[in-house]
Amino acid sequence: MFVVSLVFLNIQFIFAKPNEERERYMKIGQKIKELRILNGLTQSELADRSELTKGFISQVERDLTSPSIATLTDILQALGTTLGEFFYEEEPEQIVFYQTDYFEKNDSEYNNKIEWIIPNAQKNEMEPIRLTLKPGGSTVPDNPHEGEEFGYVLSGSVTINLGKQKFRAKKGESFYYTPDKTHFLSSKSGAVVLWISSPPSF
Repeated sequence: MFVVSLVFLNIQFIFAKPNEERERYMKIGQKIKELRILNGLTQSELADRSELTKGFISQVERDLTSPSIATLTDILQALGTTLGEFFYEEEPEQIVFYQTDYFEKNDSEYNNKIEWIIPNAQKNEMEPIRLTLKPGGSTVPDNPHEGEEFGYVLSGSVTINLGKQKFRAKKGESFYYTPDKTHFLSSKSGAVVLWISSPPSF
């Protein structure tokens, strides 16, 4: 009952839009045609299954007529879908991220700033951040964990502390390691690093 209510609210929302937008939303013919072909049905077969005429199905597919909600429900049922699924539109995937999308955290104890340059990257396979270390700054020591970590030094130089070992990388150089030991970055003079963890761990 709740799902049905949401569908009708969505349809009411469509009809409340300006004429131009409403027409765009209500041009459902091509989508119905694509679903029919995907199901391997002819117009006659779809008409028989939904107890309509072939001529009516043809008009609907060409957006020459708009079916009632009840009729559209019958057509979609014959095509193996529902009103909710038919009108559902996924949010487009964001490809480019801007400065305004970034989230940052300043740590006064460790003298660093972390900028999450891909928001909500925790759900992805990898998580990139832009790390700024002030002179004498470091990241919080991280316990061993599964995965891999990569970094590219944009400015300054850093020390990669990996267990009892230390490695140095300066501007234009990169580092890559398996975080199977306690690890952190530090910098005597300050640095900016593009740091990527897979899977996300920041």
